[in-house]
Amino acid sequence: MPLPTVRFKHARFSARFPESYRYSRSHYWMAPVEGQDGVWRVGFTKFATRMLGELVDSEWKKQEGDDLAPGDIVGWVEGFKAASDVYSVMLGAFVEGNPHLKQDACIVRSDPYEVGWLYAVRGEPEEDHLDVHGYIAHLSTIIQRMAEEGHGEEGAAEE
Repeated sequence: MPLPTVRFKHARFSARFPESYRYSRSHYWMAPVEGQDGVWRVGFTKFATRMLGELVDSEWKKQEGDDLAPGDIVGWVEGFKAASDVYSVMLGAFVEGNPHLKQDACIVRSDPYEVGWLYAVRGEPEEDHLDVHGYIAHLSTIIQRMAEEGHGEEGAAEE
């Protein structure tokens, strides 16, 4: 059964965001893993994947059980457009990186909210996380600012 989503559209950028997920201001989502008490998966939002492009590789600096705090570097991802550190948006202990990414890193862009998660943590989301409506308001402000600064919305075709 598909996740209930909230649709966001701004100019040429359109995306659906899972309604029950939590979001960071730095464009990560956080969702509890069903049946695994206290474990959350973290991934990039559709907006973040548009900025990075297709991913080709990833690596995790943290090992199972390592402590994590918001802002800690968890690892890195490399895409065709850019390479980026991956930061923690959770407080807790690192559980694992997504093993699917070694076979198909592109899954982060094609299925970011289910199979394309980045890493898992036993803990809780950062203190200033947002619900879907708060994230959409935040995203709208960012896209408006980008348009005003002349950055455009490259790769922002409608879903």
